[in-house]
Amino acid sequence: MTGPRISPLLITLAVAIVAIIVNLPLIGALLTSFKTDGAIVNQPLGLPLPMTLEHYENVLYRAGYDFPLFFRNSAAIAFGTVVLVTLISVPAAYAIVRLKLGGQWLLNAVAAMRLLPAMFFVLPFFVMLSTAGLLDSIWAMIIVDTFLNLPIAMVILARGVADVPIEIEEAAKIDGASAYRILTSVILPLLAPSIAAAALITFLFTWNDYIFAIIVTTSEARTVTVGVSQFVTSYGILWGDVSAGVMLSVVIPIMFAVFGQRYLVSGLASGSVKG
Repeated sequence: MTGPRISPLLITLAVAIVAIIVNLPLIGALLTSFKTDGAIVNQPLGLPLPMTLEHYENVLYRAGYDFPLFFRNSAAIAFGTVVLVTLISVPAAYAIVRLKLGGQWLLNAVAAMRLLPAMFFVLPFFVMLSTAGLLDSIWAMIIVDTFLNLPIAMVILARGVADVPIEIEEAAKIDGASAYRILTSVILPLLAPSIAAAALITFLFTWNDYIFAIIVTTSEARTVTVGVSQFVTSYGILWGDVSAGVMLSVVIPIMFAVFGQRYLVSGLASGSVKG
C-alpha cells in the first residue's frame, strides 16, 4: 500500500519557501546594502530604488577603515588554521583509531572540549598570548582557532579512518610498508572526503570567529567580522555600510560552502551507515 503522491511542483515550491525564509537575513542585508540612507530609514522593507553603490565605496575606500587589510587578515588566518588543523588532526585521528593511542576516551575528551563555550577559554588564551607577545598578530589567531577547531576535525577524521577497511592496511603491511607509508600512500587518498569536510568546517568557523578576534586583535590583525562592527559608531549604526560590509564578508564563505558542499556531505556522512 502506497501513500498519496506529492506533486514535484509542490515539493519545489515548499523548498523555495523554506530557502527564502532561512535566507531572509541575508536577503535583507543585500537589499539594504544597495539602498540610499533615506530609503533605509523611510522604506526599510522596500526594494533598493534608486539603487546606489555608495555603501560599498564607503566600506572599501573610506578613510580610517582598512577593509582590504581585514580581508587579507581573515584569509591568512583561515588558511593558516586549516593547514595547521589538518597537519595535526590527520595523524592524531589515525593514531587514536588504528594504533589505539589513548583509546575512545581520549577522542571523547577532545570532542567534549568543543562543547564548552568559547568565552571559557578567553582569559587563559589572553594571558598566554600576552605573555608571549603575540597579541594583535596573525599567529595569535591561528593558534586560538586551531585549538577551537581541532576537536571537531579530529572527530570527523576519526570516523573517516574507521571507515577505511583494515584489510587494505594489512595488505600494505604484508608488502613491507611502514606506518608512515601506510598513512601517506593508503590512508590519505581514501580519507580525502573527510579531510575536505574537516577543512571546510574549520575554514568557515575560523572565518566567522568574532569573540576571539575582537579580544585578541586591535588593529594589525583585525578581521572582517570585527571590521564590520566598526560601522556601529557612537553616533548611530550605519546600516547601509554595515550591510555592504556583511555582504562582502560572506562572499568567500558562501563560495567555499557551495563548491565544497559535495565533500562536506560525503565527509560528514562517513561512518553514519555503520552499526
